Parts: sequence; structure tokens; C-alpha cells
Amino acid sequence: MRYFILSLFIAFTSIHIVAQEPSKEQNQRYFDINKNIDIFNSVLRELDMFYVDSVEINNLVQRTIESMLTRLDPYTEYYSEENIGDLQFLTTGEYAGVGAIISYKDGGVIINEPYEGLPADKAGLKAGDRILKIDEEDVRSANVKEVSNMLKGTPGTTLQLLIKRPGEEKERVVSVVREKIEMDPITFSEIVKDDIGYLHFGSFTSNSSKRVEETVKELKENGAKSLIMDLRGNGGGILDEAVNIVNLFVPKGIEIVSTKGKMTQWDRSYFTREQPLDELIPIVVLIDTGSASASEIVAGSLQDLDRAVIVGNRSFGKGLVQTPRNLPYGGNIKITTSKYYIPSGRGIQALDYSHRNPDGSVARVPDSLTNLYYTKNGREVRDGGGITPDISLTHEQGGTIAYYLMAENIIFDYVTEWVVNNDKIALPEQFILSNEDYQEFVNFVKSKDFEYDKMSEQSLNQLKSIMEFEGYMNVASEEFTALEKKLQPDLDRDLDLFKSMIKSMIETEIVQRYYYKKGVLKHQLANDIVFDKAIEVLKSPEDYNRLLLPQKDIELSSK
Repeated sequence: MRYFILSLFIAFTSIHIVAQEPSKEQNQRYFDINKNIDIFNSVLRELDMFYVDSVEINNLVQRTIESMLTRLDPYTEYYSEENIGDLQFLTTGEYAGVGAIISYKDGGVIINEPYEGLPADKAGLKAGDRILKIDEEDVRSANVKEVSNMLKGTPGTTLQLLIKRPGEEKERVVSVVREKIEMDPITFSEIVKDDIGYLHFGSFTSNSSKRVEETVKELKENGAKSLIMDLRGNGGGILDEAVNIVNLFVPKGIEIVSTKGKMTQWDRSYFTREQPLDELIPIVVLIDTGSASASEIVAGSLQDLDRAVIVGNRSFGKGLVQTPRNLPYGGNIKITTSKYYIPSGRGIQALDYSHRNPDGSVARVPDSLTNLYYTKNGREVRDGGGITPDISLTHEQGGTIAYYLMAENIIFDYVTEWVVNNDKIALPEQFILSNEDYQEFVNFVKSKDFEYDKMSEQSLNQLKSIMEFEGYMNVASEEFTALEKKLQPDLDRDLDLFKSMIKSMIETEIVQRYYYKKGVLKHQLANDIVFDKAIEVLKSPEDYNRLLLPQKDIELSSK
């Protein structure tokens, strides 16, 4: 009997060992990994020993890692020990510093935007202030990262900044006391149009769902009988926070998200775990191309469960989940580990990074290749390209010139000068840039060495080369010349052609200087067709309920 038991144990152990033995493919993969690590180490040693100039090893390896990861997707990122604070800020929304956005401009670092009520703002720093010294250390030639690291530090400690303010001849010394900075995910909320609660939600950081819950409760206490949740420009964040926000409006025990990746043991389903705050209140969710990831989970789940009407533009289409993994020497890598699927079963990832074009670019999934899914009520929805709103509305396009006016700080510089001459402005929802001020802006642009390129010009050059190669230039030269003249950049024409959009961008920048982010939202909502459509839908219960029914049911009810 003892012999039988021993034999059985040996047999079981043998089977277990065979089952655990790596396959031939796995062995080859392990060999390839080790081989390439050895090659990389050898190359690095050879460069360090024999390259003609001194090699900065840390920078070289950092750039190599970053280059390697960009070949995968934009979301798999490496954070060295020095940059680990950036990852922590992404996930928590917290850091210790002065509370301002800084940028590099004209050979130095400037304050781009001080956040309302935070240390930089309380110390009186303004957009456009150039930072010259920090605690007697000259930073005139420092980059943004170096200045940012110096501004961050222990809460309660004081910084002495030497700054140069536009419009002033003398330099200023400003004392700033560092604080623990916690960014409020709720940018702005209030009751609009009598009984409609509006909230703009900016980021899915730790405990942000609690702030949404608090805000919704407050809006309801103030008389809100329906809600507008504005997720436009919200790039996402923590997946659990998205599930918790959906849970505020749908019953306990509903599957909101499932994730699937290479490691099947990591596959998960996320269910609502609490009783809802309100599962009846009508909701409209606003999205645009800047709404991504966790924003799409909220919008898509509420759409799939027929719990909200979605209004705006098609969302970004990021259906990938990242997991932070610790690395040696205090580093971290945020790896794309899975794809997520919302209640109808659809994925919303728009780009397939595993199948690139020969030039390395990634194409969007064409609508013709997407698959059909159904919401809880039986409405048709599709995968593969973000969340398509129930009501789609397009905004005016500003043209390439608008992009370059922002990118090259032309609008920023004009507003900085404008603010020096204007102590105050009208309320955000009432402020309008006068035509006289816009003409001053046109003159300001012309006084600068401003040049802008157009994609149409680049495309014309390509078309010309193709026409010459295929021999069509002789027979179509007149038509091509006429088209070339029409599409040639013309500053006067384009500043007039895109006046409405450029004027709106200037107004936004001005309002932000006086009323911060909240003011910008108030200003933009005053002339916002997406917001107006949401109000219209919520003011008509019949329209709201009709939008949540399948098309065939609407047709039957109308007969």
C-alpha cells in the first residue's frame, strides 16, 4: 500500500513537472529576450568606452527606452525615479508645489496659468510672468522640467521668486509658500435653466467619484430635477472611479466593464457595488473628441444601459487599460495590459497599434468594419471607434491658422498686453471682444514675424509631384494653378475668414486671466450649441424618453 501511494505521488509529480515545462516557443522567446539584453549591454559598454565624445549614459538609455515604447502605443510609458512624481500626479491629482502651469517661451520659463486659490495665485503671480531666479539660483537658461522640480517641495516651505512681469520695467521678488496641491476634479457646477443641474468633470483621479457624488447631492438639494454631466476634454484616469460614478445612477450588481488581456488571470469584471444615489433622474452626458478612456466608460456604460442621452461629438476611442509595474532603482513602467468592454459587450478602441502601416502610422478602424451591438433597450450601437453620441453636433473648424496662433503664443502674447491695459472685464457669460479690439489683434499679428503652414499646401506639393510623374501636368496645369492660388496662405484673408473662431479663442484666454477655469466654462456655455441641445432635450421628457428607445419602437409608436 505504501509503495502504491509512493508510486502515485511520483507519477503526479512527473505529470506536474511535464505540465510546467516551457514549450519550445517559450524557450525560444526566453532565449531571444536574453540575447537582446546581452546585445544591448554590449553596445552600451562599447559606446561608453570607445565613442569619440563623452556619452551621458542615463539620458541615452532613457531616450532608448522611450523610443522602444513609442513603437507599442502612446500609453505605455517609463517613469524614472526622478519622474515618478508625474505618475503619482496622474493617478492621485496631488503634488506639493505652487499650483501653476509653466511653459517655455522665448528662451525662458514663464507662468502660463496660476490655478485659482492656490499658492501662485495667492502670491499674486500672473500669466506671462517670466521666472528669473528661484531662491537666488538663476534659472534664465533652465528648461521647464528643471524649473518644475525646483518649484515642487515640502508643503509649508517658502520660495523666493525673482520675476519679470510684462509691461513693467522693474523686476519683482515674490514669496510663495508651497502647499499640498489637490486638483478638484469638479471644474464647475451650478443650477442652470431653473431646475437643471450642470457639472463639468475634469479628471478621474483618486476619490474623484466622491466629489461627483457630493456635487450631485448638492445640485439636487438646490432643486435639480435633471442633470448635465460634461465630460468634454476629460482624458480619463482610474477605471474604478468611472465604475463608481456609473454606480451613482444604476442599480447594484450591474456589470459595467470587463477587461481582457494576455494574462488571463488578470481578466476582471467590474460590477456596481453600492445602492445608487438616484436611478431615475434624467441625465444628458456631453462628450467630444477629447473625452477618452474612463470618460468613455462612463458615457458608454450609461448609453448601453439606456440610462442617459449622449450629446456632442464622437469620443476619442481609447479602450486600453494601463497597469503600473515597479522597476528597479525606484522606477516604474505603465504598461497597456488589457482592453476593456462596456455593458453591451463592445470595445471602443479606435486604433489597432499591433497592425501598423508601412510608414509606422496607425489607421482608425473604418466604420464598415465595426460590429453591431445592442443596448439594454435594444438600440443599435457599434464598437471600434469611440462612443458615438445619440445626438451628434459639429463645431466650427478654426483652420490651420488658429492652431498656429495658439502654438506660437501669438494669442497669449496679445492677451498679456491687453490685460495690462484693462483692469477688469464684464462677467464671463457677458464678455465679448469688440471688433476694435479684434482689429488691434490683426495689427498685432502683422507686427510679428508670423508664418503658418497649411496641410493643403503640403498636399498640393504632393499632388504636383504625382501629376508630373504621371504626365497630367500639361493637360491640367491651368486648373492646378487656379487651385494653388486659392489655397495659398493669405494672412489678411484667413484672419477674416476664421474671425469667429479666432475671436472666441482670444475671449477664452482673456476670461481665463480674470475668472480662471470656472469663468472660461461660464463664458463658453453662453454660446454652446451642445449645451443648448442638452437643455432642450431635458426640457422635453417626450424627446428624452424617445431617444432611449430603439428606432423600430419609435416608428411603431408614431403610426
